[in-house]
Amino acid sequence: MKSRDFWLLAGGFLRLRPVDNGLIGTHLIAACFDQGIPEVNSASLLAMMGIFDLVGTTLSGWLSDRWNNRWLLFWYYALRGVSLVFLPFSGFTLYGLSLFAMFYGLDWIATVPPTVRLCADRFGKQDAPILFGWIFCAHQMGAATAAFGAGMLRTTLNSYLEAFIIAGLACGAAAVMSLMVGGAKRAPLQPAMAAGD
Repeated sequence: MKSRDFWLLAGGFLRLRPVDNGLIGTHLIAACFDQGIPEVNSASLLAMMGIFDLVGTTLSGWLSDRWNNRWLLFWYYALRGVSLVFLPFSGFTLYGLSLFAMFYGLDWIATVPPTVRLCADRFGKQDAPILFGWIFCAHQMGAATAAFGAGMLRTTLNSYLEAFIIAGLACGAAAVMSLMVGGAKRAPLQPAMAAGD
């Protein structure tokens, strides 16, 4: 509770991860429907995101073992923010939505591997799973808030524009927060020992 790095990582998940489940997972189909796109086509958009998510998350795990995880999080958060701001201005065309689904899908869960790696680096392998559990709890609270907030904005203003802009700005804040996480030196990877050692 006294660790600044814990609160920075949890705050990033509180601000960013809710966008996935709370805004996109809950409201994307309704936002597309508001633009005259049938539900089945909108659901296909989510399925497309899922396919690209598999690629993006796998690649993110590979990158997390090779690159600075704070910078990975910065780019993932920042690029997701750009994609969210782009969405309401995409015209909800086939091309615009496909571009959004591909780009956003690659980044959907890509933030998890570098966050787990930063937890292990900052708090040790023994405590990292528990701390990541609490960080993920922040994600759940944020998702509930985002789902409610986007619905309230849609009902009040008759548009999802503000919800997408706010979510994009929140991703920008999460990007800056990720660079503030302390940069612990990671022990170099050790080669596997031979069977006779």
